[in-house]
Amino acid sequence: MWAPGDEVAKLTYYGLYALQHRGQESAGIAVSDGHHIVVFKDMGLVSQVFNEAALETLKGHLAIGHARYSTTGSSVWENAQPTFRATATGHLALAHNGNLTNTHDLARRVAEQESERGELPLGQRIAGVTSDTDLLTALIAAHPDLSVEAAALKELPLVRGAFSLVFMDDTTLYAARDPQGIRPLVLGRLERGWVVASETAALDIVGASFVREIEPGELVAIDEHGLRTQRFADADPKGCLFEFVYLARPDTSISGQSVHSVRVEVGRRLAIEAPVEADLVIPVPESGTPAAVGYAQASGIPFAMGLVKNAYVGRTFIQPSQTIRQLGIRLKLNPLREIIEGQRLVVVDDSIVRGNTQRAIIRMLREAGAREVHVRISSPPVKWPCFYGIDFATRAELVANGLTVDEIRTSIGADSLSYISLEQLVEATGVANDRLCRACFDGVYPIDLPDSQLLGKHTLEILERGPMSDADGLGTLLAGGGASDALLHP
Repeated sequence: MWAPGDEVAKLTYYGLYALQHRGQESAGIAVSDGHHIVVFKDMGLVSQVFNEAALETLKGHLAIGHARYSTTGSSVWENAQPTFRATATGHLALAHNGNLTNTHDLARRVAEQESERGELPLGQRIAGVTSDTDLLTALIAAHPDLSVEAAALKELPLVRGAFSLVFMDDTTLYAARDPQGIRPLVLGRLERGWVVASETAALDIVGASFVREIEPGELVAIDEHGLRTQRFADADPKGCLFEFVYLARPDTSISGQSVHSVRVEVGRRLAIEAPVEADLVIPVPESGTPAAVGYAQASGIPFAMGLVKNAYVGRTFIQPSQTIRQLGIRLKLNPLREIIEGQRLVVVDDSIVRGNTQRAIIRMLREAGAREVHVRISSPPVKWPCFYGIDFATRAELVANGLTVDEIRTSIGADSLSYISLEQLVEATGVANDRLCRACFDGVYPIDLPDSQLLGKHTLEILERGPMSDADGLGTLLAGGGASDALLHP
């Protein structure tokens, strides 16, 4: 956010609150008064990390913020964002949503640059780099002869993977998006400034008007002279289809489409593709609710809220450990016996990833007296891992890997199970098929991936200090630190 005269730290806090669904492990805000950058971050939810006293210490007219959901690197304080580096001309803070796929090459580039300046013996690991986000920060900060803007324009064309970035030096706010635009990033206007955020819902919360999306391959800079934009790569749009299915808030717009309206339309199409005789349609709240509404509208089966959600339990999908996920399912949802007892139910959910949520829900519904449980899923089977910012990075974790739909039905204990087809899902979004990343559904990755030994959530963790060689792989280099939600206030 860049907003002279406004309380940018508090506005950033509210924006992060609107984006809390995208990351619940750590949160942070960096603020500049034009001369110095102060970073405040810690583990936990936005409301746990910040209080009135903390926000009062963050004075300035320029701020960025982040709420982390780890997809590469451990969920530890060292990987919380924004990251911070000193530069030859001042300071740099950066927040990142996505996952980089050529981290090994970038690490070598930073090490070579530091070696050329005599700061690092040739072949030595990079000291202090604990995430792919921190590596990106080091890459931009490693040019003593260039401004942050010039360094970004030089380095971003070499970065591969998904990255929606917000970063700042002491005086300027920057936003950048990878050439494929995998993760969302939008620009908004305040009365006295500018805002960049992961979702349009965050703009609404802070009172900003939506201007446009940050374009794939675009670098935006905002300072006292206004807004300027440059291209560092040609656009090849491949927006994440799973944003429409699950990740984004329903009150967000993506590619000009209302996420809520898309989800309702998906439910209608699902009812046509996979009809069933039943008494009630019930959603798995919250992300399954719009599709359940659409399914009920198209099928004529009455809609009812058969599951009560505890609003104070976070998304089970993005909890960092399997044990916590399984416990979280029962903490999160409870069946309404008087609604579902003796009924034939259509249970609509947005996706099945590991199968634990659906298995537990079906068990609870049967215990509460449901006569039949028919599961309808408003996305195709998730068969492939995501390497662009979603935490299911191995095929072994995915229940649809190697199982037929009927075998999945047996595994979760449903009377019937159907998914919407990929073709119908894509049509419902209103976005052209070739402008979407569908890799988790069809295995077609729009950005090249490294060798398998360089993939995985903890592949980049530092194992030991030591020289960097081909034999070492990445273990001696750095820890990866993929991202969650980036919020940017001009």
